[in-house]
Amino acid sequence: MSSIKRFIAGVTCPRCAAMDRIRAWEQHGIRYRECVSCDFFEQLPIEDEATPELTTRVNQVRDEQKNPGCAAGSHS
Repeated sequence: MSSIKRFIAGVTCPRCAAMDRIRAWEQHGIRYRECVSCDFFEQLPIEDEATPELTTRVNQVRDEQKNPGCAAGSHS
């Protein structure tokens, strides 16, 4: 059984720097990438566990979200 090879939009080849020439597929628990313009080829194991998201200003819970009854601008 063959896997479907899909082009990855916007990816630049690390070897020849051609854009939109990388295709990727998975087979037998391994992720493959190759460039159709040069001989770049890479295989990576598929990790089961995702790394936790880094805490940043954007994904932190703000005080207004912790206490919805005390939102800013709701002074009487």
